[in-house]
Amino acid sequence: MKYHLVTLGCPKNKVDSDGIEMLLRGADYLPTDRQQDADVLIVNTCGFLEAAKEESIGVLQELGRRKRKHQILVAAGCLVQRNGAEVLDRVPRVDGLLGTRRWMDVLELIGQVRGGKQRRRLERYALLGDAPAGDAELLGGVPALLGDPTTAFTAATPRPPVMAGSAYLKISDGCNAPCAFCTIPSFKGKLRSRPLEAIVDEAAALVDAGARELVVVAQDTTDYGRDWGEPNSLPRLLSAICNRTDDRLKWVRLMYAYPGHVSDELVEVMAGQAKIVPYLDMPLQHGDPRTLRRMRRPSKLEMVYDHMEKLRRAMPDIALRTTFIVGYPGETEEEFQGLLDFARAIEFDKVGAFPFSPEPGTPSAELPDQVPDEVKQERYARLMEQQQPISLRKNQAMVGRMLDVLVEGEGEIEGSGEPLLLARSYRDAPEIDGLVLVPGVRDVPAGSMIQVHINGAMEYDLVGEPLAGEVFSSKRSAIELG
Repeated sequence: MKYHLVTLGCPKNKVDSDGIEMLLRGADYLPTDRQQDADVLIVNTCGFLEAAKEESIGVLQELGRRKRKHQILVAAGCLVQRNGAEVLDRVPRVDGLLGTRRWMDVLELIGQVRGGKQRRRLERYALLGDAPAGDAELLGGVPALLGDPTTAFTAATPRPPVMAGSAYLKISDGCNAPCAFCTIPSFKGKLRSRPLEAIVDEAAALVDAGARELVVVAQDTTDYGRDWGEPNSLPRLLSAICNRTDDRLKWVRLMYAYPGHVSDELVEVMAGQAKIVPYLDMPLQHGDPRTLRRMRRPSKLEMVYDHMEKLRRAMPDIALRTTFIVGYPGETEEEFQGLLDFARAIEFDKVGAFPFSPEPGTPSAELPDQVPDEVKQERYARLMEQQQPISLRKNQAMVGRMLDVLVEGEGEIEGSGEPLLLARSYRDAPEIDGLVLVPGVRDVPAGSMIQVHINGAMEYDLVGEPLAGEVFSSKRSAIELG
């Protein structure tokens, strides 16, 4: 039996897909990149933004259009949790739905659907979350097995082999923040932190599987433990991960911090634990207090400046990343200029931005003074144009330094065909930040860590060359470990 899995959306979805894959492989399913060879087709959907929803629907429709009689098509993840009825309505060839907190029931779902097919029944089954276990109701005429099992976060998540030396480590699900533009609480629910011991056990298992880097993710990593009455539990968790994993683990990276939740204890642990890289992603969303208040986000910019000062004082080499929304309802030119001034004053190392998207069911979708699309695009371009020289200057400051890099793969220089090693430094999170490009080197296994001398910089990427003996030693280590 074979499966074909498509993962859409954020790293938190990737973690759930990893769990699905491990369960399937444990049941003797083999992965395949070819839809036509698969017995089970699974799409782990994203429902965060309207564009992501349409992408998910499009992928499901395409798989459904080409689905063969014996194949099972399962829609999983955020869009299913947010609006499973719409998925069934728009993709009639879907056989089953799997909510965000029921991915661990994928084998049960497949068995039910296959059993129904064998008996020539026409029902589709749905497994959704956030209802009392055992309750059942009809979802658009489809039998739905509902429930949010208490065992969801009581054991380490099963995981497949680590890819390219890096793995995501999800520490909680759901979110308590009241952001007016965000749909996540509507389908993920309130914060649910995983038990500390289960996370540490999973971290150790990932290191045993080859992880050199663990990327800590959640809707809000800095809110970890608040649901059980210990809101500042993240420093203790990070210390436990570092202290109870061996030296094969080199980097622990922290993503998705919330303004106001970056405590002094967290800064102290980040600065004091050698495995925690000096990198922090804190999505701020805007830089003008008036816009932030309409977003229902923390609006005291003095607090943000204080965070940045403490982080940079404790870790002078820290790389700071943030995300901004432009064109939020009511954003005036003066407010947008406030965002530009704020970003210029802080000088973030990395900035992501996207135009506001009104999501149905969120308070922001009903706000007056919606900004025209052409204005959103123009402001987005101005923000990124301002950031580029800042990013370039930050990267140029790395020239002449020796950096450890994690090898992700290799390619070729366009035009010449010269080999090109693709790697990341501590300053680059996987999938969202830049790369360290190492020309003239090939056949270094993905997941290797080598030291390079940085001799070039661009707006988003660095260029380097390996130190003498580094490539040879990485090959030898890979052979010895294999």
